[in-house]
Amino acid sequence: MKKALICFLLLFITLSQAPESYATKTTSNEQTYQKRMELYTHMESITHIPWYYFAGIDQYERSVRRARRDIPKELGVLGIYIEPQRWIGSLNKDTSDTNPLTIELLGGIGRDGNGDGKALLTDDEDVIYTVAEYLQTYGVTKEHIEIGLWNYYQRSKAVDVVVENARMYQHFGRLDLEGSSFPVPLRSNYSYRSTWGDARGWGGRRIHEGTDIFADYGVPVRSTCYGVLEIMGWNKYGGWRIGIRDINNTYHYLAHLSGFAKGLKVGQIVEPGMLIGGVGSSGYGPPGTAGKFPPHLHYGMYKDNGLNEWSFDPYPRLRSWERQDRVKRQTKK
Repeated sequence: MKKALICFLLLFITLSQAPESYATKTTSNEQTYQKRMELYTHMESITHIPWYYFAGIDQYERSVRRARRDIPKELGVLGIYIEPQRWIGSLNKDTSDTNPLTIELLGGIGRDGNGDGKALLTDDEDVIYTVAEYLQTYGVTKEHIEIGLWNYYQRSKAVDVVVENARMYQHFGRLDLEGSSFPVPLRSNYSYRSTWGDARGWGGRRIHEGTDIFADYGVPVRSTCYGVLEIMGWNKYGGWRIGIRDINNTYHYLAHLSGFAKGLKVGQIVEPGMLIGGVGSSGYGPPGTAGKFPPHLHYGMYKDNGLNEWSFDPYPRLRSWERQDRVKRQTKK
């Protein structure tokens, strides 16, 4: 009996110290998405601004926060960040002011969104209500909302990303758009290694801003993410190329294609696994140039932090997507 009790205690301690299970994490994510959606739809009911615009703003702000070190990480379920001085007003000397009346009087945008008499920068309801009231002053049509976004951000790329995010949320009707796919089918004959940062000489001295995936000519190229197709066409270096911005404000650049999928067009919403083109050897010359190198897919990734955009090594992401696709394939068997 004593040995059984000891074994039970050891088992209990082990389980209590075990890492969080996948099921628990999934439930936690679902609860977070649910709380966010409740905030978005509540604001829609008050302001008549469609919920997906709030979702688009929130997701853009979250991506910016996670790409910068000078902005504090979010504490609640929303990612929207408003500078403290902008919140309380440029004329306000009381940095801890939470009174909605004095904040408004002194030029601040902070508002009380839940009726507790305080305008708290750390309260999700107050923050989203503040954004909603700001946009509502410009109107609730698409054109008016975009004017409001421009005046709020003073950056055209920020407006474009928010609107693209909103379109994706409207199209899919949900917030969980975090899926992925490896850019070429696992059954195809391909190889790649980390080549980001290597020297390149054609067109002037520069570094290689991507990873090359070598495969047979015409092997299908697929979207790796949920995103919006921003560019499509010829580039003298990249040949036939495509640019996709995903829901996390990461830009995916796929180059040297043999061609594009039928019906594909700029502005189109894509999702993981969707056919977008084929592996080729185009580029390094005027339109139509091909064959100056073996067929391969150049895959580049760029991150935007609300101020500028820079290239980063896509190799770790590619390896992760490849592993995930292998798990999916094994699960289906």
